[in-house]
Amino acid sequence: MTTSFRTERDLIGRLDVPDGVRWGIHTARALENFPVSGTPISSYPHLVSALATVKQAAALANRDLGLLDESRARAVAEACEQIRKGDLHEEFVVDVVQGGAGTSTNMNANEVIANRALEILGRPRGDYAHLDPHEHVNLGQSTNDAYPTALRVGLCEAADDLLAALALLEDAFRAKSAEFAGFLKMGRTQLQDAVPMTLGQEFGAFAVMLAEDQQRLREARELLLEVNLGGTAIGTGLNAPADYARLATRHLAALTGRPFVSAADLVEATQDVGALVHFSGVLKRTAVKLSKVASDLRLLSSGPRAGLAEIRLPAVQAGSSIMPGKVNPVIAEMVNQVAFCVVGNDVTVSMAAEAGQLQLNAFEPVVARCLFQGLAELTAASSLLATRCVHGITADQDRLRAGVERSIGLVTALVPHLGYHRATEVAQAALRNGTSVVEEIRAQHLLDDTTLVTLLGDPQRLVGPWRERRSDG
Repeated sequence: MTTSFRTERDLIGRLDVPDGVRWGIHTARALENFPVSGTPISSYPHLVSALATVKQAAALANRDLGLLDESRARAVAEACEQIRKGDLHEEFVVDVVQGGAGTSTNMNANEVIANRALEILGRPRGDYAHLDPHEHVNLGQSTNDAYPTALRVGLCEAADDLLAALALLEDAFRAKSAEFAGFLKMGRTQLQDAVPMTLGQEFGAFAVMLAEDQQRLREARELLLEVNLGGTAIGTGLNAPADYARLATRHLAALTGRPFVSAADLVEATQDVGALVHFSGVLKRTAVKLSKVASDLRLLSSGPRAGLAEIRLPAVQAGSSIMPGKVNPVIAEMVNQVAFCVVGNDVTVSMAAEAGQLQLNAFEPVVARCLFQGLAELTAASSLLATRCVHGITADQDRLRAGVERSIGLVTALVPHLGYHRATEVAQAALRNGTSVVEEIRAQHLLDDTTLVTLLGDPQRLVGPWRERRSDG
């Protein structure tokens, strides 16, 4: 099959571009220059849609200002709308890791939008004399304001996905907390027996942790609503009309349904990536806590006979090619690994932020890669943990209660009645003699059976708020 080409020009010279694509010469150069990660920007659909949203807002602002005629503005806006709906994403082919502060990504968007707009107008691809990627699609913009703005728009959208997944996981833990509300067990600190609690309390704490992370993520998302659109190259607004920044940002807010605002100081906003660093830190916080929860689930389910074996994770696949019957906590292990990557990405974001110089940070492409990758993987991991693991968790109530009864940690509940030092002697004797706390108290005639039943027989007394005052005896 013969491939036809069209010839395009840039400051480097001429280059043949396949007729079958909507990208152009600048994208072709980037494909030659940056075969780095093998991950095209189309892998992050929120970023692609956000680029189109920014271009659409810009076209509408330029129309309002009389800089772009109605016909071209309508065609550009329609092309952008199609991309926002998920079409043409396969045309966004440049590698997400690139030099130039995102220029290749910006030009990929400009070219795809321009050529699609030409098609809408009944013109052939590459007919830039009629509608040009620079003159019309990029009008009033620089990569240095369009790309950072798109990054923030896309991150807000991707954050919504993560929030939904975390809410799903929170609900799963709350349901298990209610199911396990009456399952008495031994709490542990530093992997040693501590004091009694319920399995419901343990799972309820996981739910609360996730709720807190959702709130922190919402707060971090709010910081992304300040954009530098209209600042052009370094924030001075060169080549953009006086009212362009206000109009473009207003259209951006209307298109997204989010209260985007223009930064108070566009020079500062063009070089400062503090909001992205903060957002990355919140993702790291979420990842660390998710990993802690996943590790707890693995530990609590260890066994099935030689470990804690207090809970059973659902079996989702065979665990070994050599050990028959073995089932591994693979979903929880996956969550751990996603968390490790997010923590590493946060280091990359920090280094990229620090490396920005003077009026621009040139390293936002790798920041974008780290943040969108982290958001996507945390979203998937949270959803899978809920649906493929937490929903199916069961518990061994008898084993849980037996652990309480044989633990010396039970003696802590008797400190108000025995005193700390006497209780310590009971614990040491139980360990030394291989007996239970109750057996030692009976053997030493420290409390009668009626008192023991009163103090230890009611699970709620052991795990609820402790209100009794220490006795004088």
